Amino acid sequence: MTLADPASAMPHTNVGATAAPQVRVRDPRLDFFRGIAMFIILIAHVPGNWLTLWIPARFGFSDATETFVFCSGMASAIAFGSVFRKQGFWMGTARIAFRTWQVYWAHIALFIAIAASMVLMNLIFPEGRDYVGQLNLYPFFNRTQENLLGLLTLTYVPNYFDILPMYIGILLMIPLMVGLANVHVGLAAAASLTMWLCANVLGWNFPAEPWSARDWFFNPLGWQLVFFTGFALMSGWIPAPPVNKRLFWGAVAIVVIFLPFAYFRIYREVEVLAQVRSDLNFLIHKTDFGVLRYVHFLATAYVAWVLVGPQGANIMPSGSGRKLSVAWSYMLAAIMKVGQQSLAVFITSMFLARMLGVLFDQVGRSYVTMAWVNALGFAVIIALAYGVGWFKTQPWKKKA
Repeated sequence: MTLADPASAMPHTNVGATAAPQVRVRDPRLDFFRGIAMFIILIAHVPGNWLTLWIPARFGFSDATETFVFCSGMASAIAFGSVFRKQGFWMGTARIAFRTWQVYWAHIALFIAIAASMVLMNLIFPEGRDYVGQLNLYPFFNRTQENLLGLLTLTYVPNYFDILPMYIGILLMIPLMVGLANVHVGLAAAASLTMWLCANVLGWNFPAEPWSARDWFFNPLGWQLVFFTGFALMSGWIPAPPVNKRLFWGAVAIVVIFLPFAYFRIYREVEVLAQVRSDLNFLIHKTDFGVLRYVHFLATAYVAWVLVGPQGANIMPSGSGRKLSVAWSYMLAAIMKVGQQSLAVFITSMFLARMLGVLFDQVGRSYVTMAWVNALGFAVIIALAYGVGWFKTQPWKKKA
């Protein structure tokens, strides 16, 4: 997922060219993978959803969150990097501040909407599941004055609401990293690695609630590493890896080797694997973005990048020289549209996931209901993406 508001677009001319205006062309790969991540994130957040047994997180140390953050870094380089280059450091910083302000209020609105809806569900279904307790929101309602202040200052961050605060923290790092890269790219790399080490070795994090020692579940000091990897690639700070068989099969080998230690149906049945996984827990820790998560993500990202082909030639209708099926063409269009409107889709999917969980509680969790409830969720976020895209065209400005 990316939360950069401009569309994922790549300069058609060289980044350093200034003689003529740059024509931006969408990179279909970025939209495609962002869209896939959005569907996975929806599936993963629906309580009791059988499809979560088949998401990538079950088969490797990294999951859709890494794709979400990595693509955010790439899209941020496109959306904000040009402002830094063309209009200077301070105007770029102002642009980051404006986006941070938008994401901050999106986080506040999302929390209020979900908290209110969970109260409503408890009132409608008093004999059913305790939906307020399911999200551990009683501390907020029991100490509203204190925690309302904590909510607004991001010192109260319930676990379900931790993605956007992490992104806010990373956004605020962009001017620092751009400023360091303007001096030397190595300084930006050193700063990123230093923050990651501080999170993983020294335990630096941010408080998530005033009454306990719990920290943010997604530590921005750790997760900025994968974000700025994407940012650096799209900014040209580091070159894209070459496409060759050794690298490809090496990446495949990493994915396969990690599989038995990640897939619960395997390591739970083999005591040695379970013990090794336990011993390696600090290397796969999600909160601080353990190093093996990074290694696994880079391997899977490289494999996917090679398989889709240059500019997505192997998945795009006009890329492979062969006519793709009508069904895939429609599916591809929907995936990419969802990827293009990822902020709106993400906020909606987080709210929608709780509602779909309530729906499951009412209709049961059978194979049939799993199919149609998940399909309903997909249809909602697809329709939302097309609707948001239509509004962004500002049709009211067109001549009648």
